Amino acid sequence: AALARLVTEAAAEAVASGGRFTLGLSGGSLVALLARELPPALSAAPGAEPSRWLVALCDERLVPLQDPESTEGAYRVRGRGGHRQGPGGCSSSAQFRPVRP
Repeated sequence: AALARLVTEAAAEAVASGGRFTLGLSGGSLVALLARELPPALSAAPGAEPSRWLVALCDERLVPLQDPESTEGAYRVRGRGGHRQGPGGCSSSAQFRPVRP
């Protein structure tokens, strides 16, 4: 929960200063952690505005989205369960910068 709070607080600060929040994410255990912890943290920080986020994947494997090793695929699958299409609620391709094989 501490990481999700840190992310949402940084996002709210960036948005409040009139900007966009940029976040780089890796895969692995971070996917499940953020899928579980980020939605409640976002609910508690309405100023975080996921629509103002730009999310980039930092360690994507060059495999198809359906491959279990795909970081983007893992975030998209986890996101669907929480009614989100990407990390942090990024639903626009303009907000989500994956690596394409």
